[in-house]
Amino acid sequence: MFMGKLLAEAGLIAGQNVTWMPAYGAEVRGGTSYSMTKISNAEIASPVVANPDILVVMNKPSLVKYEASVKPGGVLIANKSLIGDFHKRKDIKTVNISMTEIASKLGDIRCANMIAIGAIAKRSSTVSIKNVTGALKAMFKGKEELFLLNKKAIEKGYGT
Repeated sequence: MFMGKLLAEAGLIAGQNVTWMPAYGAEVRGGTSYSMTKISNAEIASPVVANPDILVVMNKPSLVKYEASVKPGGVLIANKSLIGDFHKRKDIKTVNISMTEIASKLGDIRCANMIAIGAIAKRSSTVSIKNVTGALKAMFKGKEELFLLNKKAIEKGYGT
């Protein structure tokens, strides 16, 4: 959920039109909960994302459930630490990063999602690392230590 909200904030900083639709269910951390974020310089008619340009999956159940939805030519960013290697679609670009492992080395596995944000910023023409970092700073205002840890995680993801 935080990833989607952070991307939406980064889009607003860039002066884009943005929608963010979280799906809160009975899921808990590690489940298949999701959020949909749209960022566009055109007006957005609906917040629903049926076929994303970029999809992040943090665990195997999410991969199984959402992989087929990625638009041909799109990007699938997967958490290799929890998913491992998998059969990759030939019509999309797959980026398999050991996010949980990298986050653990940074000192907190909860920042694995920020590694994904960095990977998105590297591969997106809509979201820049500068805007993502600016949004992160605003969201962690007064929590400098958390900001610095998550910023470092974003930079690691951008380096993938």
